[in-house]
Amino acid sequence: MQPRLNQQQNAPSPTQRYGTVSQRLPIGLSEPTRRDSVTMLNQLLADTITLRDMYKKHHWQVVGPTFYQLHLLFDKHYEEQAVLVDAIAERIQILGGVAVAMAHDVAELSSIPRVPRDREEAPVQVSRLLDGHQRILKNCHDYADKADEAGDDGTNDLIVSQLVRTNEMQVWFVAEHVVDSPLTQAE
Repeated sequence: MQPRLNQQQNAPSPTQRYGTVSQRLPIGLSEPTRRDSVTMLNQLLADTITLRDMYKKHHWQVVGPTFYQLHLLFDKHYEEQAVLVDAIAERIQILGGVAVAMAHDVAELSSIPRVPRDREEAPVQVSRLLDGHQRILKNCHDYADKADEAGDDGTNDLIVSQLVRTNEMQVWFVAEHVVDSPLTQAE
């Protein structure tokens, strides 16, 4: 039997539209609660994908006397952010939502400003990463409270146990590279 290649969407509408939630899984949460959590989680997902990709960009492009340390640190943080991306997307699916996934959709939704294509000096990279973390953490604190108030313990737990803890740890490691007298200084 030959595979059927080049299949197209024949139905008048997709299986599920972005922004909707289905009741596929009986998880004991109301439709409005699941919809609100999916909206919050998609924002965190877009920002986390953006931060993850910033880490990889900076990993590839870092230069200067701290190259080796930052090259390794940025790659480690990229891998940790990739784990968070998967956890957030899976929670969205559990809630019956549709996770944002494509680069153009992520760029449109992300609250983290677009990073220039240029190579930047390490102090600029570090500052940019810290700003991204701060934006994510601010939303995490707000969204964890909202999920808790709505009784969505799974979303609250994901945000607090994984997103907040990982991002705070990464802030600590990256912020330690901010010094009064850097070895190099952005012009």
